[in-house]
Amino acid sequence: MEKYLEVERSIIKKYRKEIWKRFIAGINEYEMIKPGDRIAVCISGGKDSMLLAKCIQHLQKHSDFPFEAKYLVLDPGYSEENRQQIIKNAEMLNVPIEIFDANIFGYVVDVEDNPCYLCARMRRGHLYKNAQLLGCNKIALGHHFDDVIETILLSMIYGAEIKTMMPKLHSTNFQGMELIRPLYMVRESDIKAWVRYNDLTFLQCACKFTDASDNQQSDKELLSKRKEMKELISSFRKINSNIEMNIFRSVHNVNLETVIGYRKGDTKYNFLDDYDEKP
Repeated sequence: MEKYLEVERSIIKKYRKEIWKRFIAGINEYEMIKPGDRIAVCISGGKDSMLLAKCIQHLQKHSDFPFEAKYLVLDPGYSEENRQQIIKNAEMLNVPIEIFDANIFGYVVDVEDNPCYLCARMRRGHLYKNAQLLGCNKIALGHHFDDVIETILLSMIYGAEIKTMMPKLHSTNFQGMELIRPLYMVRESDIKAWVRYNDLTFLQCACKFTDASDNQQSDKELLSKRKEMKELISSFRKINSNIEMNIFRSVHNVNLETVIGYRKGDTKYNFLDDYDEKP
């Protein structure tokens, strides 16, 4: 059996409960894919986006309704070694990628404040633009369950607000485009187990500037905070295995009767605004 067939089989057999069912559950729960969609599956070369590509491929074959998928790789200035690694993995996994070049790394290398933030924004913009050129109405990213939980905790602990990574979003700059996150309910530990089981090797971090200099201190701090959240979640897991899911569900079940304040767009609400009107 060819390697890509073994990998596909492992998703729907060995990891059916941990990956496939949660992938399907997320798509159904948040209505991510609809009939006639043309989705640009964005591949960075890492484990998450490659798994996403294989899940979308299999879903397309067995979906109850028709939709199309394109597999888009944006090269922001990868080393030739990393670029070839992505191409090699795509060929081995039978994923028909299309590569678009954009010298984003070259642009942000001299940026002193938050180059990683700027790079991410620019990459997102290029992904939307190239997806539109392919006739797509959605882009799919490989963020998973752990990314969601970490975002909630980061926002509370360091941002002093309650917010989450949304399962899907309308683009504010590209009319008619949406972003979806089909791995929203898939845990990172299960993705790693799938990678090990299939003896796969993906890019860890293809950024040329991860270990570079002091002008990226703020971005290094953010990466450090992400790691801190992972460690915090790991400690929670030792106390109670339900804590992660409770954090996840908490942003689905906000009790506005017991919230001091909230905002929606430019509108802000404080419980004192109508406190005296209530019995």
